[in-house]
Amino acid sequence: MGMSAEDERPASPRDDEWPEAEKAEKLARGAALKWASGVFYCPEKLEGLGQYRSRETQRNSSIQSRLKSTVQSYLEGVSAGLEQLRSAAQEVQSVCQDLGAARWALLDSADRFQGLQQMRALMAEHVQLASVVQVLPQLFSVHEVFSHTLQLLRGQHLLEAHAELMMMEHLRDDILSQLHLRGLSGAQATVLSYFGGLQELNESLAKQLWDIVGSSLQLVREDPVLFVTAETITGAHFHAARMDAEGPGLARHLAALQKDIVSELRVVKDLMVQCVPAHYNILSVCTATYHQALTSHLQDILREDLDKQALFLLLEWALRVYHSPEMMGHPDLLPEVDVSALGPLMSPELVELTERKYVVKVKASVLVWMQRTLEVEFKEWFREEEPEMDHQGFFQSALPVIVMQMLNENIQVASLITDSLQQKVYNMALEELEAFLGRLREALVQCGKEHQKDRTVPKYYVSYLLAMLNNNLALSSSVSSLHPDTAHREVPTSLRAALDRTQKKACQLLLEELLLDLQPLCLQLPSRKWLSGSQLVSSMCEVIDKYAKDFSRVKKPIFTLLLTESELLVASQYLRALMQKKMVCKSEEERGQLCDRLLQDATQLRELFCGLGLDRSQQSLEAVFALRELICLKDPALLSLEVLGFITKYPDVSDEHISTLLDLRGDVSKEVRHMVLEMMAQHPQVLPESYRPIFSTILVPAPELPFCLRKGKCA
Repeated sequence: MGMSAEDERPASPRDDEWPEAEKAEKLARGAALKWASGVFYCPEKLEGLGQYRSRETQRNSSIQSRLKSTVQSYLEGVSAGLEQLRSAAQEVQSVCQDLGAARWALLDSADRFQGLQQMRALMAEHVQLASVVQVLPQLFSVHEVFSHTLQLLRGQHLLEAHAELMMMEHLRDDILSQLHLRGLSGAQATVLSYFGGLQELNESLAKQLWDIVGSSLQLVREDPVLFVTAETITGAHFHAARMDAEGPGLARHLAALQKDIVSELRVVKDLMVQCVPAHYNILSVCTATYHQALTSHLQDILREDLDKQALFLLLEWALRVYHSPEMMGHPDLLPEVDVSALGPLMSPELVELTERKYVVKVKASVLVWMQRTLEVEFKEWFREEEPEMDHQGFFQSALPVIVMQMLNENIQVASLITDSLQQKVYNMALEELEAFLGRLREALVQCGKEHQKDRTVPKYYVSYLLAMLNNNLALSSSVSSLHPDTAHREVPTSLRAALDRTQKKACQLLLEELLLDLQPLCLQLPSRKWLSGSQLVSSMCEVIDKYAKDFSRVKKPIFTLLLTESELLVASQYLRALMQKKMVCKSEEERGQLCDRLLQDATQLRELFCGLGLDRSQQSLEAVFALRELICLKDPALLSLEVLGFITKYPDVSDEHISTLLDLRGDVSKEVRHMVLEMMAQHPQVLPESYRPIFSTILVPAPELPFCLRKGKCA
């Protein structure tokens, strides 16, 4: 195709710079053409062309006026902005000139400042020299003081030697402080070297003091007065290096404290009291000193992150051992030593805090242990052998014994300390048991899902579910024995509910297994083959009997529950199959066959469950016999009376259920059906509290809607 002249013309600068404008113009022209073609599509509309032209001319004039106004406003704003920028540039230039002048003035004054700097340095040096001159006499006497202090130590004048050493330490510290403030830290090494002998004298004094403390018995015999000069006896025990805060290390530390304190208080009581004036009350002073030091020492230990064993040791030592005959109540210390008047070694608030810390540590340990137990339990489910059995042949596992023993041991250990700690651990144990049951149910559900994918895995799935039911029963019966006090053995409602939920979940999974085996059989009824006689119900009885033998591996309360629920499941599945609208009796003879088959099936199933130990009064299969009476009724006109008796006995039956049963008969007219349903509407039923629903679990298929043609009547 050739290009038009318009296509061949070169693009103008305006087109290159404003492609959007060109695009907008094309769009506008296109829109105008589209509008014009629509307006003047009919010839009669051409008469109004002048009006359209006048109106569009006015509109274009209005738009151009607004555009001019907008452009004018924009230009005025640009002009004002340019004026402000010009003014700002002039001000910046003025500031630059002022800064330049200031810079030249500062450079001119720099030489004068250098002279002042020299004066400042001289003045600082003068101040330092003045400070040194003030302490020169003391500095010159340092070595002389060291010699005098050494003589005092050799002469056993410990208090005087201590005073001399304190004076030297203060002098050294003052000098170091002055050097630090004046930025002369480099000279600190020289000062420390000058006072180097101070450390040796301190160590010598400390050695003599600890020798005095360590040999207090001999010291009291030889020179009692000398002992009075060292009453820092507690430092040997409580100001030592940081000890091991773990359980074993703490146990050794507390045992050493117990032994040493009792031994030293014996010396004070038997010998030292005779060596000092009576008004010293030396035994009371020493006892109070140890007591206060121990209180502070235990608080320091408790600031560490201790394990549960260490926390238990501290509580036991402070609340039991300390006041026992093995320590402060030792026969050799009584009756002179009495710590009961000094208050508790640990305050009630500290005891409460420590108990809570202990419970938190125990809870973490219990959680880990229970999780490991649960993992081992479900790992055993996938073995190629059945679970173990007790002496009565009931399936079981070690799970309840392990869990209860662990919880009981922790509660028993806590009871050795205080009742409050025992109660805290007991409450924690019940909470953890409840949480454990929740995780157990989740594991059951997960295992059930895996089994649904492949019913051969686990191989003994039903057996392990039965073992879990026995385990849950064992937990339920033994949980009340956790509390040592028989008066506090009430099991919380929430824990009872958790045990019930676990039992229901295991029962539900077992019944789902039974249902999976029954469903293929139930799908075959009702049918003409079944009506004429088949072994369908006999096959159902074989399946039920097989599961009943398995159920006999659980203890009687659960066995009875499983048997009752199985019977209800069988009855509801049988009734559900009848109500699937698969068959309608075509004649009175066929209704008779249906009645005979219902009687035989219900009787066979009832006798099976009676033989398994379920009384007729507990069976839901009686509903099949009652339903059979509705089918066997000869006169349909009497159905209203018969249905009234039926809904009175089974109040959860609905209109849909009755309507489906009437369809099954095959001989009920619309008038009779309407009369029966009207009667039901006039006699609404209320479910008694003890009633076991059966029909409310059965869904009836929705009726098929008739096909209607347009503008015609529905069939």
